[in-house]
Amino acid sequence: MSEASNPIRFPNTGNRRIMTNRGWWLLVANVLVPGSAQLLAGNRRLGRIGITATAIAWFVVILGLILNAAWPVAAFTIATTPFVMFLAQVGLICYAILWVVLTFDTLRLIRLVKTGPRARFWLPGVALVLVAVFSGTSVWASSLVGGAQGLLTKVGVAAPAVEPVDGRYNFVVMGTDSDTQRDSTNEGQRPDSLQVISVDASTGAAVSLGFPRDLHNIVFPASSPLAAAYPNGYTESDADYCTEWACLNTIFVDAEEKHADLYPQAKKLGVSPGVLAMMDAAEGITGLKMQFYVVVNMDGVVSLIDAVGGVTINVDERVALANYGTPEDEVPAWIESGVQHLDGWHALMYARSRWAPTGDYDRMGRQQKLLAALQQQMNPVNVLSKFQQISAAGGHMVSTNIPQPMFGTLVDLALKSRKAGFTGVAFTPFSSGSAQIDPHDPDYTRIQAYIHELVYPPVASESPTPTP
Repeated sequence: MSEASNPIRFPNTGNRRIMTNRGWWLLVANVLVPGSAQLLAGNRRLGRIGITATAIAWFVVILGLILNAAWPVAAFTIATTPFVMFLAQVGLICYAILWVVLTFDTLRLIRLVKTGPRARFWLPGVALVLVAVFSGTSVWASSLVGGAQGLLTKVGVAAPAVEPVDGRYNFVVMGTDSDTQRDSTNEGQRPDSLQVISVDASTGAAVSLGFPRDLHNIVFPASSPLAAAYPNGYTESDADYCTEWACLNTIFVDAEEKHADLYPQAKKLGVSPGVLAMMDAAEGITGLKMQFYVVVNMDGVVSLIDAVGGVTINVDERVALANYGTPEDEVPAWIESGVQHLDGWHALMYARSRWAPTGDYDRMGRQQKLLAALQQQMNPVNVLSKFQQISAAGGHMVSTNIPQPMFGTLVDLALKSRKAGFTGVAFTPFSSGSAQIDPHDPDYTRIQAYIHELVYPPVASESPTPTP
């Protein structure tokens, strides 16, 4: 068939039925393979650009799916590289623009005035809806990539990846307030909570260890500069800031005000000496090597929980929204027992209320429950649908020393952790079994032995095959 007899490129413009059918064929071709309508009936150079761009896009998607199935850590690591994210963002925007150009050019090639009366309405209407959906999706995906890039740049640090220690990644998680009330009363900034989260580098199984703020007699590891400052441990007799009801949480302000010179690397790292001192304290308590710190702004937690639409928690006993020591008949409001769906503010109050008779110790257990609930409920669909809000909250919520090249590894571990499980343990006088401690006279040898059993559970050995 000669070029001149091609009914797509040189149609019978006097036949409305032929022109209408041709219009639908070109529109479908533009949707299935952008650029094919131009190859068939228009500017072939523009068509080749469209088909090449589409082929590259499909190649990247298929390669990503194959890589994710065969080697997910590598896929996540590559995907979270700043340069790759920048290329993806630019590519998605360019492809969205190209799709708009190809769609409007396809409408030009259709020659609407030559089609049937109904087709003159439906063809452009369907084309505009499709271009809005596909191009809009590309622009939305580009904004997600941009938000993720900004979050990773703001949160992570430019440093080499860190290898696991004895097969685990260990994090010190500290919660702090953003207000200056304590500073105005010369009490300094103190972490309201301290958790150590240990994650199996292979399975993603996570163990969260909570410690009371009045934990005493903390012995710093030999590698810590505070080991020489407190050779007998961090106790009331040796540490000015350690009092009867405060000790672990005062290490932060102690390092800030009295021992900042012992952590000269803090300024270079852009972190408070108090954070590094708390990492050393966590090592002394648990016997685990701490690689990472995560400082969580409590106001940011409220924004994060609100961003994901709240969190559902099974409340064991009703929680008072009141200060410690408030008479029961004067408590203004309660979080009642039972299954409750809490917004960010109420979830934070649930985790922080000290009204109960057990005060700090009771809330430690609630903090464990909140962590476990968030871990289970922040599923990929929920995160993706509200990513912009989550990334905005995360940028104001977290300060950490996690290297940017490790985000791929940690994303993979987070997905595994949802299946592997989450174990939360609070060390208090009211805990059961080996987690029960006396904060003023803790047995760290026993505590560390118990932690070792938790993070390195014994592997059941196979029964030997009997010999005949």
